[in-house]
Amino acid sequence: MVKVIGGGAGLDVGRGDKKLLRIRITAEVDGVKSDYTITYGWYGTNAALGFDVARADAPSGRKADAERLAAVIKAITGEEPRIRRKSEGAIELVCGRGI
Repeated sequence: MVKVIGGGAGLDVGRGDKKLLRIRITAEVDGVKSDYTITYGWYGTNAALGFDVARADAPSGRKADAERLAAVIKAITGEEPRIRRKSEGAIELVCGRGI
């Protein structure tokens, strides 16, 4: 069960003056309330992709946080994000068209 409580969006500037769109979402998934920030930018051959990293300090750990964030993204967009496990232990969620 996903309950989106609030959120907002704003433009930001990243490394190399790259324009970014940051979407902030406060949601409750299975009784756990969390704040998420998905950062969208233009990558590669002009693909707009959004990224967020699961937090290790989240209730029940990084893997549970990734599963909750994936549920939020699917509830909002109707699409499952791609989940990447990085070598240093981080779990990154990627969303965008055609991923």
